[in-house]
Amino acid sequence: MKSSPAVAEVNIHLRARAQDKSLIDQAAVLVGANRSQFMLASALKEARNVLLDQTTIYADAQTFQKVLDWMDSEPTPQESAGMKRLLAAMAPWPRG
Repeated sequence: MKSSPAVAEVNIHLRARAQDKSLIDQAAVLVGANRSQFMLASALKEARNVLLDQTTIYADAQTFQKVLDWMDSEPTPQESAGMKRLLAAMAPWPRG
């Protein structure tokens, strides 16, 4: 059974310069989307990137030095095998 697409629940309004609208429209046509689809997809992608860039890991000096030492050391046989397995794995999403 097919699931119905999600229904938009809110409107997002913005003002733009005519030249910016034209640029967005040109790009949307190239990827086969309408302006709203293109802008929403672009905004969501950028929002995810911004949030991912904000990830911070806090550690005391001793713990941080342990991590640096581990990164500078040669990989263990298990780490090497794991990396080979990861590099050989096919991504579960389609390339495009």
